[in-house]
Amino acid sequence: MQVFVAGSTGVLGRRLVAGCVECGHEVVGLTRDDHGDELVRERGGEPRRGDVFDRESVVEAATGADVLVHAATAIPTDTRPSDADWERNDRVRREGAENLVAAAEAVDADRLVQQSVVWVARQPDGSRFDETDEPHPNRVTQSALDAERIVERGAEEHGFDSVILRGGWFYAPDTAHTRQFGENLLAGRFPIVGSGLLGRQDATLSFVHVDDAARAFAAAVEGDATGTFHVVDDNPTTLATFLRAFADRLEASEPRRVPGWLARLLMGKASVRLLTNSMPTTNERLREAFDWEPAYPTYREGLDQVVEQWRETDTIRMTGEGYEWTAPSP
Repeated sequence: MQVFVAGSTGVLGRRLVAGCVECGHEVVGLTRDDHGDELVRERGGEPRRGDVFDRESVVEAATGADVLVHAATAIPTDTRPSDADWERNDRVRREGAENLVAAAEAVDADRLVQQSVVWVARQPDGSRFDETDEPHPNRVTQSALDAERIVERGAEEHGFDSVILRGGWFYAPDTAHTRQFGENLLAGRFPIVGSGLLGRQDATLSFVHVDDAARAFAAAVEGDATGTFHVVDDNPTTLATFLRAFADRLEASEPRRVPGWLARLLMGKASVRLLTNSMPTTNERLREAFDWEPAYPTYREGLDQVVEQWRETDTIRMTGEGYEWTAPSP
């Protein structure tokens, strides 16, 4: 098949391009500059210039595609993201979905795979949920749910198959947030943010290594199943447990606790909400539909891989006093 990937130069998209090429598909990656062209070519894909906000360029770049994938996002990476940062991500989700749907119709594609986030369906009481539960979006996740519905309506109107893949909390050696965690844990600057007066109440989150997320997207490209699926590992865990395990592998001091009401002053309300509201979910439906299973079934194996790759690439270096961060700040 020919597979078109919007978001081909991101941490998920780069892996997806390589994965689909390895499966024998022709892969076209939407790019905006020479650096993006190089990233796609290095992974065996064909770069085609365009902009996810420019419908005509998306349609032209997707010409010949059997399957389209919308993996483009603009998740803010600043410590305290502004409204403008979130608004750009909203545009990528909504306008990107509209333009991918238009392209799928124009090129007569068979299938469209849309990236979303499990946060859209987290329950107000923090209880476990799955794909059948009612969504409860907030300011940050409403656009993800809107994009899901745009794609689903497009599939009904134009006759192509749609797949919605809701990802958990992405982490990997090359994600900006994972690198921020690592550098700041080594410097003793990244706290455990909890709810309650003293920050002692921990949220349970659903994580997934980006390698496993990309394999799920590749499986959805090739598979026949349609609908909505949660892309997470096997073991939802608390943010406190994740950060302590990360600090332990880095031989850093245990992170201190900060209550959410105080952390909002430094991180903003949206970021604190993500860290302090539970969203435990399951990958059972994804496993059954696409014969997928995570190579990193829990955060333990995933964090081992992150730290090992950082050692190999000299992102961190052992000194007489332990590891130090040697890469440029993310």
